[in-house]
Amino acid sequence: MMSQSLESLTRLMQTLQERAEKRPAGSYTTKLMEGGASKIGSKIREEAEELIEAAGESGDEGREHFIYEAGDLIYHTMVLLAWRGVDLQEIAQELARREGTSGLVEKASRHTDSDSIPSSSESE
Repeated sequence: MMSQSLESLTRLMQTLQERAEKRPAGSYTTKLMEGGASKIGSKIREEAEELIEAAGESGDEGREHFIYEAGDLIYHTMVLLAWRGVDLQEIAQELARREGTSGLVEKASRHTDSDSIPSSSESE
C-alpha cells in the first residue's frame, strides 16, 4: 500500500516535469508555472495556512480535511520543484542524508559557515 502511494507521487512528479517543459495550454499547472516562483509561492503560503487551520479540526471529518489540504500543499510544493528543475528524488536524497541527525544539530550546522563575517584580512 505504501509503495503504491509513493509511486503516485513519482508519477505526479513526472507529469509536473512534463508540464514544466511543454506548458500545455489550459493546464492549471501551466498557469502556475507561467506565474513563476511568486505565483506558485503565494499558492504554497495559502495552502500551508489552510493545512494549519485543518490540523485543528476534530473528528474523522477534520482528519479527512487535513489530508485533503496536505495533498494541496504537497502538490503545489511539487509544482515549484518542477518549475525549479528539482526532482522529488533529490528531496528524498536530502532527507536521507539528514536521517539520524538531530534537527537541532543539522540546523546549527547551517549557521556556522553562512553567518560568519570574514575578517578584514580574509576579505582582501
